[in-house]
Amino acid sequence: MHASDFVPIYEEIAKTIGEEETMKLYENFRGQQITFPRRIYSVEYVARYVNENYDGSNMRELARKFDYSERRIREFLKKQTEKEIVT
Repeated sequence: MHASDFVPIYEEIAKTIGEEETMKLYENFRGQQITFPRRIYSVEYVARYVNENYDGSNMRELARKFDYSERRIREFLKKQTEKEIVT
C-alpha cells in the first residue's frame, strides 16, 4: 500500500502522517466530517503557559508561539494578576 493508492484527501494525509496512521484515522473517524480548529491548545493551557513563562520581555515571542495577538497575551496576564489579588 502506498499513499497514491488512497483517494486524494487520504493521499494527502498519508503523505503527512504515513499510511498506517492514515488507516487508523480512517478506522476511527470514517463517515464523519472533521474540522480542525485553527488553534491546537486550549485557552486555559495558553493562559497558564503565558503566566508561567512571561519574563517581562517576551510577549511578542509568546504571541507568535500560540498565534495570539500581544493584546490577548496581556489579557491573560491581567486575568492572572486579578486572580492573585482576589486570593
